[in-house]
Amino acid sequence: GETVFIPHGWWHAVLNVTHTVGITQNYCSRRNFDEVWIQTRAGRKKMSCSWLRRLEERHPDLARRARELNRRDGFVMWEDDPVEQGKWRKKKAEKERKKKERRERKKKKERREEEEEEKKKTVSSSRQRSKKEKWGEHRTAERRKEGTMEDGDDVVMREVSPDY
Repeated sequence: GETVFIPHGWWHAVLNVTHTVGITQNYCSRRNFDEVWIQTRAGRKKMSCSWLRRLEERHPDLARRARELNRRDGFVMWEDDPVEQGKWRKKKAEKERKKKERRERKKKKERREEEEEEKKKTVSSSRQRSKKEKWGEHRTAERRKEGTMEDGDDVVMREVSPDY
């Protein structure tokens, strides 16, 4: 097997041409903590709150450093910002509303399609019945025109020899 190490911050792309086991880890050490913390708190607001709580439990010195960086930059954590939380909740509610509307439109469309399909089946079967009922009417109509048949007369069936 081969192993590739990509240092922190290096841009890279990987193309696996065979079955591969890939192990990746977003690496944070005391050496790069400031940079990683600043990127994380800005891009992953809720996750950075969880991370800070964990840091307070396991690495209080790094938690202190994170809070110092926040004070220095005037950064307010998501958990401490009711305005940001309100925006997030509103955005989430809007997303759920749109999702619900899409589901309802999809169900409505499916019901309409089922109704149309059922209607087509009904129309098709009624057409088949009417074709059967109308079979031979053209001949009966011709006889009526010729005057050889009156209304109410039955159509006379002729026997045909078996070798016909």
